[in-house]
Amino acid sequence: MQFEVRALSPDNRVQTLLVEAADAASARKSVEARKLTIISLRGRKASRRSASRGGFSLVMFSQELLSLLEAGLSLVEALEGLLEKETTPASRSVMEGLIARIREGARLSDAVSAQPEHFPPLYIGIVRAAERTSDLGQALRRYIDYQTRLDMVRSKIVSATIYPAVLFVVGGLVGLFLMTYVVPKFAAVYKDSGRDMPFMSRLLLSWGELLGQHTMLVLIALAIVICGGVWLFRRNSREGRWAQMAKRIPGIGERARILELSRLYLTLGMLLEGGIPIVMAMEMLEASVSQETRTRLRLGCADISSGEPLSQAFERHDLTTPIALRMLRVGERSGQLGAMLIRSANFYEGESARWIERFSKVFEPALMAVIGGIIGVIIVLLYMPIFDLAGSLQ
Repeated sequence: MQFEVRALSPDNRVQTLLVEAADAASARKSVEARKLTIISLRGRKASRRSASRGGFSLVMFSQELLSLLEAGLSLVEALEGLLEKETTPASRSVMEGLIARIREGARLSDAVSAQPEHFPPLYIGIVRAAERTSDLGQALRRYIDYQTRLDMVRSKIVSATIYPAVLFVVGGLVGLFLMTYVVPKFAAVYKDSGRDMPFMSRLLLSWGELLGQHTMLVLIALAIVICGGVWLFRRNSREGRWAQMAKRIPGIGERARILELSRLYLTLGMLLEGGIPIVMAMEMLEASVSQETRTRLRLGCADISSGEPLSQAFERHDLTTPIALRMLRVGERSGQLGAMLIRSANFYEGESARWIERFSKVFEPALMAVIGGIIGVIIVLLYMPIFDLAGSLQ
């Protein structure tokens, strides 16, 4: 969800920002983390264009900027070079805004924070941390690697669902064709024969006649159901409800939880490696997790602020696993907490990838068998009267 915020900067200038956050509290924390004093905060619906970042690819921008910086160009020269090659209005607008602010004397972190619809709080945080160490290139590499790994996990999940979805749609269309066209034809033939039919065949033919007489209404109802399903899917995706639902499914819930924890470890580890304090890093994570995990994260952040170690706070609020807990304790003893969090994420990413592959190999044949069985039952019930007639003739 987007929030329109009017805030006062440290130099007493009024700024209007668009902040993406799960709720008003997260938006308020995100704005206050930028050293701004909030004047007003109002929620607004995110437009479709802003939801897709207006055609601006943050990963591609980071990759190209990193290449130019490593080639020896200054920041302004690199941004001007990117501006010259851009042809899309959205990307050109972003570049022009960055260049204008940097020429006015602003830092890159301030320039990107002025465009929150294109640069998320996580990106702003790592850039601001990189400015303290004068190592922007390393920060960009971390973000590119982070986003690439998230995209890989997301693509594996999407790939595992594409074939079952296509199979389900094709099977549904075949079943709909049989029930609205083929079954009514058979029903007319059997009605003229005047023979008694098995009960299940009569029931199937009755339903076929009903659907055949109201085919248009069936298609309209199907279109309404599909549109409603798409709307419900998008709404639940924005609000993070699918993750909460997945956690309640036996056998899948634990895997969904581990996937979310691996993303949490990866993000937190990247922020800590970038030099961001742990409390600030955990506050920046709140907008990227589900509501249940966000509540636990806030409780853990409060414990850490009171002096408890990260491993103990995560264990108390169910934000860890046995292996991750051991790695966190090792990281606390060795002073490499960020590296251990990233290693924990790597471990569970590999495990989750193998589980997704095994699950898809089992689920796809099972779904195919179920759809084939349903269509086979329809065909058998259609031909049962013919089988009875053949038996009587013999």
